[in-house]
Amino acid sequence: MHDLESCSLCEWRCGVDRLQGERGVCRVGRAEVAATMCSGTLASYIVTLTGCCYRCLHCNAYRISQYPDPGWQYAGHVPAAVLVANARERIVAYRGPRIRMIGFTGGDPIIHLPYIEEVAAEVERQGLDLSIGISTGGFGTLEAMERIVDLCRTITLEIKAFSDPVHRALTGAPVAPVLRNAEYLAHEGRDRIRVFRTVVIPGMTDREVGDIAAFIATLDPGVPYRLIGFRPNNVLYYHPGPPKEQMERLCAVCRDAGLLDVAWSGYYPEAVPDGIVDVADRLAPAYEEDPAAALTAAYAAACGCPTHPRDCGACSLRDRCPATLREPWRGR
Repeated sequence: MHDLESCSLCEWRCGVDRLQGERGVCRVGRAEVAATMCSGTLASYIVTLTGCCYRCLHCNAYRISQYPDPGWQYAGHVPAAVLVANARERIVAYRGPRIRMIGFTGGDPIIHLPYIEEVAAEVERQGLDLSIGISTGGFGTLEAMERIVDLCRTITLEIKAFSDPVHRALTGAPVAPVLRNAEYLAHEGRDRIRVFRTVVIPGMTDREVGDIAAFIATLDPGVPYRLIGFRPNNVLYYHPGPPKEQMERLCAVCRDAGLLDVAWSGYYPEAVPDGIVDVADRLAPAYEEDPAAALTAAYAAACGCPTHPRDCGACSLRDRCPATLREPWRGR
């Protein structure tokens, strides 16, 4: 934890002693855990850490990334040995696909790199067959990125914008370190890259996607690139999200730029999907021909809810309800 005594883990290089209560841009001291979960989709035990070196206007996890300012309280600091023991217990009890990794997210976990290294050492000490993954906004120092490449099996890097003015306006930080780190990963940690990704915000980052794609193509056209549709949140709560057609069009732009592996998820619907309308028509008799009730129930039915009219108390699936999706953006 000596790194925290004069912290230079991210490019702000604040030099503060986080162990003694001094606060830099990230505003946090020792690593604190906000939440954990088993993700079958990622085959990972996800550990969400508080704090971030950015001040993103669109952050959907701002209560975590801007901790402690929003006033929410979390689990606090969890010693590495305890976290790994908890992970072991949760993974054994998990009924989904095999968990192969402990994945760190936030906020931006790069500001807690010494803690992640402690967890990795503890995983080895406890004899667990688990690798380490990280999701970062890429504002770490080059030295930190070198350590991440040595430590992690998978790395997700988010490039929020390509131009410095847009990146500064959105995050409060310059973009140069992010592009440098993307280049470093492509050259020195290519086998570690899970994806590069960008959140598509209409009128803001949508115009950046083509330049980002062209930049990635110069590094390695095979790097997977993912576009994430913005959902109104945080300071941009009243800013519109992208329609489906825009997401598909931007994917085409990325392919035209030379990228070989491009996909998108999430969009901002402008109308009720046709499939939902069809389900609502079918369910109308179960809801006394009330169109509002049928439309509402159709969304639950589309997720797999079998009981109509809905009656959770009598449902045979009440202990494994399919209408409580962990990743609703997949149901597009």
